[in-house]
Amino acid sequence: MNTTRLFRAATLPVLVLLGLALATHAAPLRQMENLGRGVVALRSATNTVFVSWRILGTDPAALAFNLYRAPGDAPAQKLNAQPIHPVSNWVDQNAPTNVPLTYFVRPLLAGQEGPASQPFTVRPGAVPIPYLSIPLQTPPGYTPNDASVGDLDGDGEYEIVLHQTGRGRDNSQAGPTDPPIFEAYKLDGTRLWLIHLGRNIREGAHYTQFMVYDFDGDGRAEVAMKTADGTLDGTGRVIGNRDADHRGPRGNVLAGPEFLTVFEGRTGRALATTGYLPPRGEVDAWGDTTGNRVDRFLACVAYLDGERPSLVMCRGYYTRTVLAAWNWRGGQLTNVWTFDTETGPEANRVYRGQGNHNLSVGDVDGDGRDEILYGACAIDDNGQGLYTTGLGHGDAMHLADHDPIRPGLEVFAIHEKPRHPHGAELHDAATGKILWSKPSPDVGRGIAIDIDPRHPGSEMWAAGEGLRGLWNARGEVISDARPRSCNAGIWWDGDELRELLDGSTIDKWDWVQGRATRLFNGGDHNCVRNNGTKANPCLSADLLGDWREELILRTADNRELRIFSTTLPTQRRLHTLMHDPIYRLGVAWQNVSYNQPPHTGFHLGADMADPPMPAIRPVPANRP
Repeated sequence: MNTTRLFRAATLPVLVLLGLALATHAAPLRQMENLGRGVVALRSATNTVFVSWRILGTDPAALAFNLYRAPGDAPAQKLNAQPIHPVSNWVDQNAPTNVPLTYFVRPLLAGQEGPASQPFTVRPGAVPIPYLSIPLQTPPGYTPNDASVGDLDGDGEYEIVLHQTGRGRDNSQAGPTDPPIFEAYKLDGTRLWLIHLGRNIREGAHYTQFMVYDFDGDGRAEVAMKTADGTLDGTGRVIGNRDADHRGPRGNVLAGPEFLTVFEGRTGRALATTGYLPPRGEVDAWGDTTGNRVDRFLACVAYLDGERPSLVMCRGYYTRTVLAAWNWRGGQLTNVWTFDTETGPEANRVYRGQGNHNLSVGDVDGDGRDEILYGACAIDDNGQGLYTTGLGHGDAMHLADHDPIRPGLEVFAIHEKPRHPHGAELHDAATGKILWSKPSPDVGRGIAIDIDPRHPGSEMWAAGEGLRGLWNARGEVISDARPRSCNAGIWWDGDELRELLDGSTIDKWDWVQGRATRLFNGGDHNCVRNNGTKANPCLSADLLGDWREELILRTADNRELRIFSTTLPTQRRLHTLMHDPIYRLGVAWQNVSYNQPPHTGFHLGADMADPPMPAIRPVPANRP
């Protein structure tokens, strides 16, 4: 079988179908990844292989598929007697175990079959293996941690950018740390590069937020992060002064230059480096003299012009708060705007101290351009404040269409040691108007996902003193029982409800019995969670196959990443979640500080309407 020919042909129907999509959208289209079909095949029983593939955001509703299987070197044969529609998954119950099995799909529209997708091969064997294995070259003393994804080489499929962590420290802790290391891997385990940030970047959840995205529209993702003297790019080239050591007696780095670097995704080569905005300036101006507050960083990607992505790098949220927007276009890194609560207009002062350990991004005011939801405040696409609720810092927030009955998006947020009666609250994402709230003197965790089909929209709950029960989107208590975890969510089992994700486990909420049932345990596959009480996987996102989400975990010996994908059939047809703008940006910021799950910009839950075709413009790679 000529797999190279199959792969090259796979991108052709995307361009044809894109023409159909362009004709249906009058509004500006967002630049987006030109994804392939993402075929994945996993053996779910001795003679059974579960196969699924992507429906793209540009695919018409009538698009169907033919599925082919080639055993060993034999010719491929079509498995389906009738076109596969509307779904994009198939259970092959007659799968041999003694030879490799190669699967691929061809799109089918108006009786015309398109070119083949990139194939996926299942190795011989009868043992069910529900994951893809990615062997790692983990440096001695390091542990695989947060990950992100992007199409680094323009082949239409994702590569993984992995943060390898050594000894780390929270900002509030003294002591030395190991330098952060970043690696890029293809899904077959090929390591593309290693970036060593050096001694002048501290290791910890709040120091290094890395953005993986195609910023310049060439069809290949770049990687952007804060760097310093002694950083080595993926080609071994030094940024700044190799010999400089700016570490202080407490192990903090409170002196020396700070940089922002954009790296080429294919090679890790530094493409551009400039001064980080804002510079730290006087450390005590951020609220203390130890560096606890000055080195609190966040980052995100936002479509500030509605069509092309910008990088937003941030500093501070307990006191002074600064967001700096950048464009990487035409080989130039330019600052678009900077929002600063201290040196900006007087109106910015009320935004001081409103940030979280995380953020979210989306077009909340309906003008086609993105806003940055920065905890208890929102910054408009033009770098001006949109609103602040004034409710202050919290550890979790969730932007989505939580209440599909009312127009627009909502934000569910919690607040740490608030000086007000709104410990957990839901507010209008466009205006900041509080829709309802629950009092608590301190709330540490909270989540909003749809787990009960009897009530429209998301259910919400939080871990805080005095908070009881499970709430519906109106804030009404619908059950005294609620899940024990309120960490993250994942779409896994095939219905529209979301499952509970906590560390390396997935549970289904039984809304009748008021209890959780275990669906998956990563420990059964020698996999573990990251970051102690943060209890997060390396990444959860719709990376392969149909619209359900994958789970990336590390093995206990730190020598492998395993990408777990569901083998449960679904009758629900949805385009890949990665072509939903809010969800895709959520995957980009998921690694930031206290990881939060990505949400869709449309209601994905019980009794949902079919989502609209996203207004996107997939960009094929410019070949070097």
